[in-house]
Amino acid sequence: MGHQILLNIIIAIVWMFLNNNWSPQQFIVGYLIGILLIYMLRRFWPHDFYLRKLWSILMLLLLFLSELFKSSVTVIGQIIRPKLNVRPGIFAYSTELKSDWEITVLSCLICLTPGTLTLEVSREGQTLYIHAMDIEDVEELSNQIRGTFERAIKEVTRT
Repeated sequence: MGHQILLNIIIAIVWMFLNNNWSPQQFIVGYLIGILLIYMLRRFWPHDFYLRKLWSILMLLLLFLSELFKSSVTVIGQIIRPKLNVRPGIFAYSTELKSDWEITVLSCLICLTPGTLTLEVSREGQTLYIHAMDIEDVEELSNQIRGTFERAIKEVTRT
C-alpha cells in the first residue's frame, strides 16, 4: 500500500514537471492520473489497490464514530434518569481475530465506546473479558461486537 501511495505522489509531481505548473490544481490532476494508472496496473502489484484499503479504514472510523455517538446518548440517558436502570456485568467474548494488532484495535475500540471496557485479554488472545454498563443479553451484545467492530477490522486487515 505504501509503495502505491508513494508512486502516486511521484506521478503527480512528474505531471507538474511536465506541465511546468506548480499549482495545487495540477498536483490534484496528476494525483488523479496516478490513481487511474495504478488502478489499471493493479494486477501487477502483490497487494490490492490502495484506495480499497483506505476506504475500509474510513468505514471503520465512521463505524466507530457512529457507535460512539449512539453509546454516548445511551449513557447520558442513563445518567439523567432519577433511578438507574442498568444491569452491569462482565462477560467473556471470543473473537475470531488472529493478530495482536487486530485484537489490540478491537479492545481499544471497545474501551473508547462509553459503557464498555475491556478488562483483560487471555494469554492466547482469543478471549476478551469485557465489562458492560448494561447487559440485557450477552449473546446479543457479542453478536453486535462481532457484526460491527470485528467485521470492520477484518475488512481493513484482510483485504
